[in-house]
Amino acid sequence: MADLDKAIQRIEQGDAWDQSDEVVKVDVKQPLDKVISVRLSASRRVRMPYTITLLPGDGVGPEITEATTRALEATGVAIKWEVHQIGEAALDKYGTPLPKEVLRSIRKNRVALKGPVTTPIGTGFRSVNVALRQELDLYACLRPCKTYPGIKSRYKNIDIVVVRENTEDLYAGIEFQKGAKDTKELIEFIDNKLQRRISPTSGISIKPISETATKRIVTFAFEYALAHGRKKVTCGHKANIMKFTDGLFLSTAQKVAESHPDIQFEDAIVDNLCMQLVTKPERYDIIVLPNLYGDIISELCAGLVGGIGVVPSVNIGDRVAVFEPAHGSAPKYAGRNKVNPMAMMLSAAMMLRHIGEEKPAQRLESAITQIISEGETVTYDLKADPNDPSIATTSAVADAVIKKLKEAM
Repeated sequence: MADLDKAIQRIEQGDAWDQSDEVVKVDVKQPLDKVISVRLSASRRVRMPYTITLLPGDGVGPEITEATTRALEATGVAIKWEVHQIGEAALDKYGTPLPKEVLRSIRKNRVALKGPVTTPIGTGFRSVNVALRQELDLYACLRPCKTYPGIKSRYKNIDIVVVRENTEDLYAGIEFQKGAKDTKELIEFIDNKLQRRISPTSGISIKPISETATKRIVTFAFEYALAHGRKKVTCGHKANIMKFTDGLFLSTAQKVAESHPDIQFEDAIVDNLCMQLVTKPERYDIIVLPNLYGDIISELCAGLVGGIGVVPSVNIGDRVAVFEPAHGSAPKYAGRNKVNPMAMMLSAAMMLRHIGEEKPAQRLESAITQIISEGETVTYDLKADPNDPSIATTSAVADAVIKKLKEAM
């Protein structure tokens, strides 16, 4: 009797319980309904940790990753991290920037939190980010861009979500190097078949756009709109010039839109879309685009809301989601405890929502929002004067977020 009553008391106080806990010794003389009630109550209160792959990345990645995991711990959500190296650190250790163990871990856990990764410009290994998206079929890049009170920006009340197709377009990686044998053969083929002259000094990239991938990404955009109470989807393209690629993207998007009459649909030529975004950003809600345009428009929208330091993102597929800040690895700031960790923290809040932890996600985002609004414990990029002596460090921002979270508990 005493053991069972003690177990009930622990459960009522919110303590964790599992069947291996020695304190729970059920007396078979107790009424069965009471025993069952204890077990059901206990099972509801047990919170097994989520196993999530953690990829600290390069440059400032480890610093902002540490700040973010500290903040996540303060939300009360139990997470068991499987930590793996990618990028330059992995290249030095394993001879590849993307070890197979990383892919296995993400596929198994289905959720990953990732820091930024360095990609050499022009030479060296191909983008780890692109490789991850292709290997794991992370076909959608979702980047919410919204203004927070206290952010220095020319605009207010912006709330735009950019949905970018991740697997095709010029980022597919189908390239032909200047002077290579295959490149010469391709140039000759185009000259003979299409009577279109290409300079023999050219490098060539292929731009594949498929109906299948376009239907998938546009459907994702409309389903996201329905799930989040959004009113309009805009399709960005250059179909007036690239009629067989962007033209296919647009015509496929129009067909998908016909199946979603409750959501307003429009299309916009991408160069005009850029102008409209900087003059009338309030007109836009969700923007869906092919890969390259999506990359550019995402950065533009980040600029509208105060910079890349406050913009989260997720690359997501049907089975796997990788959450990460939208900014790069900024290697010149590595180890200086200087860079804003909020984009990664906001990405972590998106991750919490993805795994069903809505209230902790709200608390984390609210804590960040309060700190931005107060304007005291923020990094240099969020100060009116980047030389302000009150500029906060990366770790100080994490401390402030944790303090807010604890106050809200």
